[in-house]
Amino acid sequence: MNILQCCEEQETQPEETVKATILVVEDEAEILELISYNLRKEGYGVDTAMTGEDALTRVRQSPPGLVLLDLMLPGVDGLEVCKSIKGDSLTRDIPIIMLTARSEEADIVTGLELGADDYITKPFSRRVLLARVKAVLRRDVDGIKQDDGKLVRIHDLVINPGRHEVLLNGEAISLTLTEFRVLHFLADRPGWVFTRSQIVEAVRGDDYPVTDRSVDVQIVGLRKKLGDAGRYIETVRGVGYRFME
Repeated sequence: MNILQCCEEQETQPEETVKATILVVEDEAEILELISYNLRKEGYGVDTAMTGEDALTRVRQSPPGLVLLDLMLPGVDGLEVCKSIKGDSLTRDIPIIMLTARSEEADIVTGLELGADDYITKPFSRRVLLARVKAVLRRDVDGIKQDDGKLVRIHDLVINPGRHEVLLNGEAISLTLTEFRVLHFLADRPGWVFTRSQIVEAVRGDDYPVTDRSVDVQIVGLRKKLGDAGRYIETVRGVGYRFME
């Protein structure tokens, strides 16, 4: 299978209105051009960058609605770009889909731990690419709607979905978007046991090919940031996780 399969031409006509602007970060010019072409045909605005440095400059100057980020970049690599975007309060809510030719689980887990929203392993089809883009953008919008929910007060924690804020004994805890969603999902249903796949479906949507290990990484990160309160997230051996009542 050729990597350029991700850029097959669409059979449908382009939509008239421009959707979100997507920053495509890819150092191979031909792939960059073809991915951009198909996104534009789907109705998205497109900006491009071929280096990590250029990508960070463009994100800061004109924040896109989503970043398609190749991990194998010269100079500042994709993981560093992801870390920088997610570590900046002005850009951390921009969703990121990682593009990687590497199949090692460690790369995927690292990206997700840094706050990436999804990943696609090369080679991939145009249909998969567009489906993932639509799914992440839809989740971003749905997340805003879900954020209008009620406060969750449990043990020493106060979780404010509307403000994406977590207070522990009155002190704010800094969480990535994914960590926040996992915590909110579990804490809003104390005592209920959820499998890893159920957690993935709840916080990322259907048909997300995430590994069990990456769910575990999110839980480890949450426990570390919550300190003593991390004990409220219990591991149910052979099943998954639950939040202590």
